[in-house]
Amino acid sequence: MRRNNQLRTRIAIIGAGPGGICTGIQLLKAGIEDFVILEKAAGIGGTWWHNRYPGAECDVPSHLYSFSFEPKKDWSRPYARQPEILEYMRHCVAKYELLPYIQLDKEVDAARWDDGSSTWKLSLNDGTAVESDILISGVGMFTELNYPDIAGVDEFQGTMFHTGAWKDGHDLTGERVAVIGSAASAVQMIPEIVDAVEHLSVYQRRPQWVLPKEDDAFSQEQLAEFIENDVAVPSRRAKIREGLEGFITFSNHDILTNAEDAGRKNLSVVEDRQIREKLTPSMAYGCRRPLASNLYYPVFNRPNVRLINRGVDRMSRDAVHAGNESTVVDTVIFATGFQTTRYLSCIDVFGRNGISIHDAWQEGAQAYLGITTADFPNLFMLYGPNTNNGSILEMIEHQVAYILRQIRFMDKHELQWMALKSSKMAQYNATLQRDLQNVDVWHGDCGGYYRGRGGFIVTQWPHTMDEYKSRLQSDLESFETG
Repeated sequence: MRRNNQLRTRIAIIGAGPGGICTGIQLLKAGIEDFVILEKAAGIGGTWWHNRYPGAECDVPSHLYSFSFEPKKDWSRPYARQPEILEYMRHCVAKYELLPYIQLDKEVDAARWDDGSSTWKLSLNDGTAVESDILISGVGMFTELNYPDIAGVDEFQGTMFHTGAWKDGHDLTGERVAVIGSAASAVQMIPEIVDAVEHLSVYQRRPQWVLPKEDDAFSQEQLAEFIENDVAVPSRRAKIREGLEGFITFSNHDILTNAEDAGRKNLSVVEDRQIREKLTPSMAYGCRRPLASNLYYPVFNRPNVRLINRGVDRMSRDAVHAGNESTVVDTVIFATGFQTTRYLSCIDVFGRNGISIHDAWQEGAQAYLGITTADFPNLFMLYGPNTNNGSILEMIEHQVAYILRQIRFMDKHELQWMALKSSKMAQYNATLQRDLQNVDVWHGDCGGYYRGRGGFIVTQWPHTMDEYKSRLQSDLESFETG
């Protein structure tokens, strides 16, 4: 229902990425059609729409990176690239007729819970508004780009952009390019641009482990087997999942030791001993996000590539400066990732009695099961705090099933609202942080990628996916209702 510039709907979903897409499909399967998906971008796909830099790919094997209700059989390679994943997301939207429920170019600026009407009131950046009974956030971890604080950045007269906001149409051919950062997007992107540029300068503050991987494109015979044999893909999914379950707790000493051995072997292709030493990590494997590439290290054998083993101090009109190194460049690419610890707080959200999520999460984001947080009734999150591990598509499916159970309970008992008890959230997070303390590699000297302002880990799930699923069994005693 629409009045003037306000839409009234039962359920409002923020984001048409994998979380929003999965939620919309499952709502339709449940016979619930009174919902809207609000997407700030001009297209669907979330992180796979935004991250279209050359070489962007998934770090979970392809056959597990599809929804269980819509497995894709014909992935072209073991680790799919961004165009193929985006096309899969578009396929899901089309097959399940979800497009009429999605509104593009609709960025949510603020969301406010109204105690009197027990509804969420959303303000959009185009001046329109949405009122809903239930709010579901599909914002996830990778929303706000992270830019380093570099003196003189505004003085630079060349081209600058972030890997997460790739400058479409910009031709790097023959340019002198600086890449600032050496984590996931840099590892994937650098091998793809190195042939085109005249000279490439890579600025690395700290080296990270980059392991090899089996990623040759599938043969026609393999693809035929996946497509024609009904058990081939389910068997492959199960095998990949079993391997991840044994890996993602980072508690198996043999796995971690073997990973570092594989990383050192991968590094052995770098011919220059000094460069190889600069690329060798001092941190334990798993201390930061695991990376894999067969193409990254060979780049440093190229005569047009230079590794600067320190952060950038400042920029000037046509150059990047790091210590005694000053390099004239045409283009600067920031491969500096995302503000991974913000989650829904990248939007101004206000709960009961006007409490701001910025105040509630002052020390760091936290939520019960990563899905709901005290003082914010009828609010559910996908890929929320402490749910980063394994295949995120499986994690999302479990979370959507949990949210649907809560919605059905509200419908059955004609409830206007349900809100997590503060005591339950405190108890859950105390136990969670205790479990996180037991993952030794996440407490090494490797920076604050996982940590909120209070110093505690806000991104990682420390257990298996099976354990997470088991904890999602309906526990309505954790909630107040009205």
